[in-house]
Formats: sequence, C-alpha cells, structure tokens
Amino acid sequence: MSAKSASPAERAVTLDVSLLGRDYKVACKPGEEGELRDAVAFLDRRMRDIREGSKTSSTERIAVMAALNRAHEFQRARTHPAAGADAGAGAAAGAAPAVVDAAAARRRIASMRSAIDQVLSASQEKLL
Repeated sequence: MSAKSASPAERAVTLDVSLLGRDYKVACKPGEEGELRDAVAFLDRRMRDIREGSKTSSTERIAVMAALNRAHEFQRARTHPAAGADAGAGAAAGAAPAVVDAAAARRRIASMRSAIDQVLSASQEKLL
C-alpha cells in the first residue's frame, strides 16, 4: 500500500459563515472548523462594534479597520507581552494570553485574510 497525499481540494472543508449579516463560503483544513467559527464570531463582534462606533456603513472599511485593530493588538502582544492583556483584546474575548501561540495566530490571520478578501471581492462585484 502506498501513501497517497490528498489533493488540496480533498484537504479543504468549506464552511458557510456570516459577517455583518453577509454570507460567505470559507475553506479551512479538516478539524479546524471550530477554530474558524470562533474566529468568524470574534471578527463579526469586532466588525459590529466598529460599525456601531463609526459613521461608516461600508463593509469593506469596517473589515479593514477590524483587521488593522487586530493586527495592532497582535503586534503589541508580541512586542510587550505584559501589556498585551491591556491591548483591548480582552474586552471582546476574555483576557489575552501572556504567550502568543504563533501557529494559532497564523491560522486566525489566514482566516481573517480570507474573510477580508471575500468582502473585498463581493464589494468589487457590486461595482461591476
């Protein structure tokens, strides 16, 4: 019996998710569905907070602001681990960990990039 590696399509699981009431299909690795759903819920809460606190209703701008806020919090936690808990992440998702799990952070960033790409793509399609 020879070990045959699965193709990328066989390794991916597609989930239907919703951000700000808009539905998207997002791919992830098998077994990571729960993490992706958690990331989507986190991002949706952040995006709703931004929408409520700003004068913009542009989903694209809200998504970019949420991504920038999270990237800033991530960078602050990496640079100043003790200050990471005060970086604002704790307000929406509990206290931030003192040590960053790099693999988990990369997965969350990839999930956020995917969500942002889909929002931007949907926005571009509406312009056409």
